[in-house]
Amino acid sequence: MENWISRTIAKEIRERIYQYPILAVTGPRQSGKTTLLKELFPDYKYVSLENPDIRSFALEDPNGFLAQYASPVILDEVQRAPELFSYLQTIVDESGKMGQYILSGSQNFHLMKNITQSLAGRVALFRLLPLDTQELEQAGKLPANYLESCIKGGYPAVYHRGLNPTDFYANYIRTYIEKDVTELVNIRDLNSFRTFLGLCAARAGQLLNLSAMANECNISQPTAKSWLSILESSYIVFQLYPYHENFNKRLVKTPKLYFYDAGLLTHLLQIREQEELANNRAKGNIFENFVIANFQKFNENRYQHLQYYFWQDHNGIELDLLLKTANEFEVYEIKSTQTLSAGLFKNLKHFADLAEPQLVNPHLVYGGEENLIRSGVTVLSWKMIDTKETD
Repeated sequence: MENWISRTIAKEIRERIYQYPILAVTGPRQSGKTTLLKELFPDYKYVSLENPDIRSFALEDPNGFLAQYASPVILDEVQRAPELFSYLQTIVDESGKMGQYILSGSQNFHLMKNITQSLAGRVALFRLLPLDTQELEQAGKLPANYLESCIKGGYPAVYHRGLNPTDFYANYIRTYIEKDVTELVNIRDLNSFRTFLGLCAARAGQLLNLSAMANECNISQPTAKSWLSILESSYIVFQLYPYHENFNKRLVKTPKLYFYDAGLLTHLLQIREQEELANNRAKGNIFENFVIANFQKFNENRYQHLQYYFWQDHNGIELDLLLKTANEFEVYEIKSTQTLSAGLFKNLKHFADLAEPQLVNPHLVYGGEENLIRSGVTVLSWKMIDTKETD
């Protein structure tokens, strides 16, 4: 495929096709799941449960359906036929073969519910998120600077088909986000949901205050919580939780909200051009979102199962990203500036002092182009090509 961008997660999927009877690949719509699976497993039959006729067949006659589409087979949007899961369990338990079925779906809530109930222990689960900076760099498609990267985002279609990001994200919201949401929950007023989605964007990189968001949308707090859960299960947003180890300080316990894709975020914020982003007061939060989402992609693409946090005390001293390993803390400050100054390292030093005698490995991710060491801190370009997490 001429415009194919190699996906890092492909290596992990290939390895586990021989270790599990079923693989499941979830992720947001249009992240490239179908393209990837067809490319990786050309000998597998492909069946989409989005097709109404095929879905009716699966729902009305699961045995007949699975006999006609016998393994090896890719079952796409399989959460639309939940009756299949218990039949799949019986088939794989009786045969004992590896790599019989590959399941994919974009609604994580329903897919995971069925996997948990029927297929626990039989499935290797993967999440395919939009493209990360390393994937784009290797394909020669990484934008020239972080401003352009935040506007274009990471959805493959923008790069494969040269789509205008404004057109792509406008259609993405109407065609996929609103469609999925209305299927998952009864929303009487779609305008209120659009307002809620916009408020999520306006609060990206900030502490989550669902009560305030509910008030602004004129909805109840349980409704706001339900809508946020749907956005999470559709891989639109995620929450980053605070690290709670007490260094003799009272710590913030509220999560922060982020979008998996910075292109969708900037679109929702009505930012269309690089110049607009460069002068926007939310630039710092958008850059922070871009970087943290990239770490989430690295984590999923390399199947590392890492748990990231942020750290903040009640004096407002904060570290944007924290990873606790067995031996040390990996901590990150994220700043959109392209100019390094002593003040950028202040919070990293403060945390290192608080954490003593535990080891702290400090990093600064910034909007510049070079990776270097400064004042004992690993300074990383926004491209994040050579970080420890991407080796």
